[in-house]
Amino acid sequence: MMKTNSFCQNFLIAALLFFTACGRFNENPREPIDYVNPYIGSIGHLLTATTPDVQLPRGMVRLIPLTTPGIRDTYLADEIYGFSVRSLSNDFSVGDFVITVKKGNLKTDPGENASHFDHDHEIATPYYYSVRLDDSDINAEYTVSDHSAIFRFTFPESDSSNVLLSVTREGSVFAGDNAIRGFLLSPYGREKGRKLYFHSVMSTKSQSSGSWSPGKITAGAAETVGRNTGIYSVFSTSEGEQVNVKVGFSYISSEQARQNLLNEIPDWDFNSVKNKGRERWNTALGKIRIKGGTENERVTFYTALYRVFGRKTTNVTEFGKYYSIYDDKVHETEGHDFYQLGESWGSCRSLFPLGLILEPERQDDIINSYIRSYEQCGFLGDAALNRRVMIGRHEAVTITDAYFKGFRGFDVEKAFSGMKKNATEVTMIPWRNGPVTELDSVYFIKGFFPALPQAAVEWVPQVHSFEKRQAVSVTLEHCWDDWCLAQMAKSLNKTNDYDYFMRRSKNYLNLYDDRIGFMAPKTADGNWLFDKGGLDPVWSGGQGGRDYYTETNAWTYTFHVQQDIPGLIDLMGGKANLSAKLDELFQEQFGGRGSKYEFLRQFPDMTGLIGQYHQGNQPGYHIPYLYNYSGEPWKTQKIVREIMKIWYNDTPMGICGDEDEGETSSWFVFSSLGFFPVCPGKPVYDIGSPLFRKVTIDVGKGRKFIIKARNVSSKNKYIRSVSLNGQRLDDPWFSHSNLSEGGKLVLQMDPVPNKKWGILR
Repeated sequence: MMKTNSFCQNFLIAALLFFTACGRFNENPREPIDYVNPYIGSIGHLLTATTPDVQLPRGMVRLIPLTTPGIRDTYLADEIYGFSVRSLSNDFSVGDFVITVKKGNLKTDPGENASHFDHDHEIATPYYYSVRLDDSDINAEYTVSDHSAIFRFTFPESDSSNVLLSVTREGSVFAGDNAIRGFLLSPYGREKGRKLYFHSVMSTKSQSSGSWSPGKITAGAAETVGRNTGIYSVFSTSEGEQVNVKVGFSYISSEQARQNLLNEIPDWDFNSVKNKGRERWNTALGKIRIKGGTENERVTFYTALYRVFGRKTTNVTEFGKYYSIYDDKVHETEGHDFYQLGESWGSCRSLFPLGLILEPERQDDIINSYIRSYEQCGFLGDAALNRRVMIGRHEAVTITDAYFKGFRGFDVEKAFSGMKKNATEVTMIPWRNGPVTELDSVYFIKGFFPALPQAAVEWVPQVHSFEKRQAVSVTLEHCWDDWCLAQMAKSLNKTNDYDYFMRRSKNYLNLYDDRIGFMAPKTADGNWLFDKGGLDPVWSGGQGGRDYYTETNAWTYTFHVQQDIPGLIDLMGGKANLSAKLDELFQEQFGGRGSKYEFLRQFPDMTGLIGQYHQGNQPGYHIPYLYNYSGEPWKTQKIVREIMKIWYNDTPMGICGDEDEGETSSWFVFSSLGFFPVCPGKPVYDIGSPLFRKVTIDVGKGRKFIIKARNVSSKNKYIRSVSLNGQRLDDPWFSHSNLSEGGKLVLQMDPVPNKKWGILR
């Protein structure tokens, strides 16, 4: 009896402790921000690797550690050379304003100030970074606000603890009035000469200071001008003594940089800035709440979402004012924040569409920023900058997508006017801007962009010597733009414009070579560049396929007709043929001509291969979802899961190609939720295969869109049935209004394909 009572007592105590522990755990659940690993993708599969950016969502300032030069895989670098504060405009995108700390004799050469570090003694989050600099025994920390940053350096005992502030581009640095201020200049294109101003203060008065320029140190000097130049400050520190540095930035003026700093970081409360940053990020990432999935999938998901909220579209409004690169003037915001807009070639496919869902409150301001570029210099978006642009004028896609998803807080007539001008008065030549050329005239008159004849020497001076004509891709990308223009024209009752741009949107028909079943190049006389069998769909096009395609080959661009999939099906001879072609795409190797090594040497952007499909670059991101139109949506479910499983994970090699400032990550965010925008410009989402058992999306105005995937697992990837708001859904898609108004999508998942669900008749 005594043993029984003792057992019962012990059991009750254990149970009480267990439930108490559970209660404590539930009081502090893991938040979305806690899943983010900024080092995912920091070892590139071939080209660009990611960096551990500290930046607020849509913030103007980004901080990163500057690691060993020449080691492009940032995670593998063994030394830190300093900490770079980078503005997020398109041109200020590489090392700008740099802070370096060092103990010992003053050195100004970056290599002499570099320190080894250890990832095990480093903390990298979206809002805060910390690292121990092993060579100097200094702990460095920083956090960020919208236009400002604050650093905290913890020094060892030393009579020469050095803090160096420098500019790595042409600029000026001046010390005085207890501050260090200056500016640096953009060296590029239309933005050449644009200034980024900074204003910096330190928490502790230095015992000595001076300036330096390459090869020269000038003690006591307060000003320096040039490149790779700056101001140094020397402190005498006791063990554990901290020196804080805070910096404000502005495109408007040095005084505005000072004001931005005062407004955002008025005191030296480092932890307050850090905590506010964490809260901002958690609010942004918390727009999507997930349940289920593996730890790997949750970390990968929220890290991808962090990249989505990063650099591509940044708010450059400075407390009611903004500097415009389009007319080199400062303007009042007049109620609309101004956004610096990234190049649209890739981001229009899924990055901008994701923003329409997660940040509806920003979208009218973003479209108005495009319109302001048109008002201020006569062209819309990228065309307004007179700088290199890849291909296509995809501002048309972005604006049309927003318009047909219900965003109307902008001057639609003016937006259409700018889109039309871009489509008719600006050259289509890749990586160029300026007036139309003889090549554009061929597109206007004959309905395709002409390829350079074989053995001919390029005679059109505007054609880039490396980027070439990319003739097939240019035609197909502009067909998409033209289709978007036609839809806008129809909505605005512009019948002539609608007819004109709809005709142009069918130009893809002119490049489908039914002799070989691929989109192929023509010369200006209208003849095929290759005889039957002459075009190799894997290898033709030279480096990156650029003679005819854009960073890829005929396999990808043959499917680039997302605006008219029924037309593509007709070209291929029916749905069964489209399915068969897709099957070939995901299995095709290298055509018997060469190895994978040789292929990636010619096509370095085509990493993340499954057959000839590549996840490492953007133009084919819609392709896995085309099975939804060929009568076999179960194959979309299978291949989408396969791509996510193979090419996305939570390691430094977890992104299989150029992350491209959020676009590659946005594909994963959409696809893991279970749907994707196959054709932005149409307010429709195609259904794939969700990863998580429950997703709650905050779509604004207090509305939630909930996705439940019952019985979902790694094996249960196939859809048995779907309901939307309680009603059976037999189509493999749903509308944007279904999502934006809030509702519930329920998918019953199975390990065996249901080959009857979602078949279009």
